[in-house]
Amino acid sequence: MSTTHSLSFFFFRVLLLFLIRSEESVRVNSQGVGINYGQIANNLPSPARVAVLLRSLNITRVKLYDADPNVLFSFSNSQVDFMIGLGNELLQNMSTDPTKAETWIQQRLQPHISKTRITSIVVGNEIFKTNDRVLISSLLPAMKSVYSALLSLGLEKQVTVTSAHSLDILQTSYPPSSGSFKEEFVQFLQPLLDFHSQIKSPFLINAYPFFAYKDSPKEIPLEYALFQPNHGMIDPNTNLHYDNMLFAQVDALYSAVKTLGHTDIEIRISETGWPSKGDVDEIGASPENAALYNGNLLRLVEQRKGTPAKQSVPIDVYVFALFNENLKPGPTSERNYGLFYPDGKPVYNVGLQGYLPDIIYSSSAATIKILNLWRAVMGLSVAGFIIEMGVKTRMR
Repeated sequence: MSTTHSLSFFFFRVLLLFLIRSEESVRVNSQGVGINYGQIANNLPSPARVAVLLRSLNITRVKLYDADPNVLFSFSNSQVDFMIGLGNELLQNMSTDPTKAETWIQQRLQPHISKTRITSIVVGNEIFKTNDRVLISSLLPAMKSVYSALLSLGLEKQVTVTSAHSLDILQTSYPPSSGSFKEEFVQFLQPLLDFHSQIKSPFLINAYPFFAYKDSPKEIPLEYALFQPNHGMIDPNTNLHYDNMLFAQVDALYSAVKTLGHTDIEIRISETGWPSKGDVDEIGASPENAALYNGNLLRLVEQRKGTPAKQSVPIDVYVFALFNENLKPGPTSERNYGLFYPDGKPVYNVGLQGYLPDIIYSSSAATIKILNLWRAVMGLSVAGFIIEMGVKTRMR
């Protein structure tokens, strides 16, 4: 067989494999699930290869922790909705100088928004957990500066402004109906929630039942944390029954928000997951438990389940994370939240079978036809796809 025919046949096999696996994989492109795409690693695949992987998994919502132009370019003309992040280190300057927010929007968002679907800017991440009063005080003014910049460009309806928070902002979470914020944060959270209500944007929470179980394994049943069958608990104030911790955490936050006068703000889960490996003291971190947690969570999302207190509002979740990230600091668990290894192999089985390509490009007419077919399926620019993919190139 000639080299040209070999390459064309190779592409055809790749395309068929992509189509078959797309059909067989669990469908997670509903409104209720997305994936966190972190990049604190030195061994991750190129963003264009990641674009193919996510397409093969039917994942159409991605949360970034920055506004990486390489990622946003690689997803041009795709059907993926992006939440992009604005780092904590930028907040203070933006809070005092609104032109800094305008410049950031012009440099980070505007060059991509005509081709890449950017739906939200997450201003800061877990600010209250830092206990840095200057940083905490900067959050709302920075959010307002970003919103004003979007407003001046007529993008305020297309791109929402929000921020993501740790559950550490809660003083009380049990029972869920008694949820309340830490008193020292109320002075900041009250105007923040008022702003969310004004611009109609969701309140994002990073919720991890793993942490609660790790800290109190004798008090918290593992089944309750993993969405497994269990007796659960009944909230004595509402008589609502909870059979999993994540839903209890979300409803505790709804209760806390209500104490500050708001029932008009939707809570969405910007991060949740379970580590497949941990240190000796990180009880419960294992591939088996991670598979149960994320697999059961995906099934609940697919069923459009709401929490006991908000049954008509299906949970909205971004799973943490796409890949294991080998350069993350902290305990072993921090580097082992990924659904996939950097080579595209699943860390454990939750029904997601994706495809991470390694393609050789040929300029032959037959191969170009295959690439055009690929483009039709992917909805991606072939030129951009090939250039950004970082694949081996063979011109003949």
